[in-house]
Amino acid sequence: MLDIQVINQVKDVLSRLSSSFIFRVECDRNSHDAVLFSEFVEDIASASPHLSVEYHDGEAFRFSIIKDGEATGISFRGIPNGHEFTSLLLALLNADGVGRNLPDESLVRRIKALNVDIQLRTYVSLKCTNCPEVVQALNVMAILNLRITHEMVDGAVCPEEISRLGIQAVPSVYANGNLLHVGRGSLGTLLEELEERFGVDSQTNTETVERSYDLMVLGGGPAGVAAAIYAARKGQRVAVVARRLGGQVNDTTGIENVISVKKTTGAQLASDLISHLSDYQIDVFADRKISRVDFDGEVKRVKTKGGEIFIAPRVIIATGAGWRRLGLDGEEQLIGHGVHFCPHCDGPFYKGKRVAVIGGGNSGVEAAIELAGICHHVSLYEFGQTLKADNVLQQKLRALPNVDIHFRSQTVGLSSSDGKLTGIDVRNLDTEEVTYEELNGVFVQIGLQPNSEIFKEALELNARREIIIDGRNHTSLPGIYAAGDVSSIPYKQIMIAMGEGAKAALSAFEDTLYQK
Repeated sequence: MLDIQVINQVKDVLSRLSSSFIFRVECDRNSHDAVLFSEFVEDIASASPHLSVEYHDGEAFRFSIIKDGEATGISFRGIPNGHEFTSLLLALLNADGVGRNLPDESLVRRIKALNVDIQLRTYVSLKCTNCPEVVQALNVMAILNLRITHEMVDGAVCPEEISRLGIQAVPSVYANGNLLHVGRGSLGTLLEELEERFGVDSQTNTETVERSYDLMVLGGGPAGVAAAIYAARKGQRVAVVARRLGGQVNDTTGIENVISVKKTTGAQLASDLISHLSDYQIDVFADRKISRVDFDGEVKRVKTKGGEIFIAPRVIIATGAGWRRLGLDGEEQLIGHGVHFCPHCDGPFYKGKRVAVIGGGNSGVEAAIELAGICHHVSLYEFGQTLKADNVLQQKLRALPNVDIHFRSQTVGLSSSDGKLTGIDVRNLDTEEVTYEELNGVFVQIGLQPNSEIFKEALELNARREIIIDGRNHTSLPGIYAAGDVSSIPYKQIMIAMGEGAKAALSAFEDTLYQK
């Protein structure tokens, strides 16, 4: 099933294995899919002398990973091909302790504090670019906590099950049979949701750790990485405390406006940012959620969920922005059940159906173009009088026969039945007339909102909830700087965020010279 070139690459990746692994396959050996899927598993096993396969009778094809005779808690229903291919390789490497995405000791402590039996199941599409991060994070949890198991399920091999559960978005994560999470998610986000759902062992999770630095950078996107690198180059002891390394860049598909880089992807750029960061003596604390800040006095303190406290005299806030939502009744409950943010991942669920895209910027128009190739009909609703997208995108959109564009339109209501979206109410801003459009799905592309909520009591924000900064990135408090999409700078672009991060670091360093 795998060609010889791929197998040779897998041999190189798995050459570091030292433990003995078994792929324990359960299947109906007479099934056509089982024969095909077994070839995939056998091909992977052939890439290392530390791998073998054993077969057992079963119905749906699945295989689990056994290490030195003990279950790792990781299994796959279907085969982890496509974007999930890396998830399988990392599962083996991480189980052997030689993987590249194993969490640090503080996160390990929190994972082990989940002191209940948790059976996790993630439904994926092998074409989904957001699914692997979720699958890999939950696989890591299964490896580190013997009371957790995780199974990746290829939705294409169990359409009846997908229909019965009403799944309309991937990844969809179920914990002990109940829906836990839908859509993109990092290890930190998923861990927080599990902690909230199941609680933690307080005896395992009571340790408080204080970490002291010259400069603290909050955020790991383009602005945060640039700030950290520039500060480290000035000889500063720097900590990066981030929800997600790479930030929103991870969720961008094609990028063609980073000067000198003709074309890249969000995933590649995020990887490049992390790689560049690792070239410097910078302490990186990923998958952290800030729970409290204290910016009074000369020494600033930031506490994260899990008990860590970071201390520094100067802080650069580069927490970026998140997807803006419609703010309508029922929206939260319909996310993943008719309301979506990623057309690439969730668009295939709407093949031959009617959908709407809310927003006429680049993201909205790109989403409408992609969905038009899948769906029967696409309605695009724009609040203003014109589209804001680049001309080249507008021309592509207008050439599509199954797309309607509506200007001066505001979505004011969501209708649903049996937990699924059935339509939207749209107000014409010129006539105030409200009309109803029957739809199967809505893709919200109305821009980003700054991740500034935790700072609203300490710092001055503008009407858009951005942290107000001056020309040198100073905020309303001394020793606190802001950069990138969370700040009041215009034009939220990767290039600008990088420049602002560098400028904030230089400003912070310059201020230390004046204080001496």
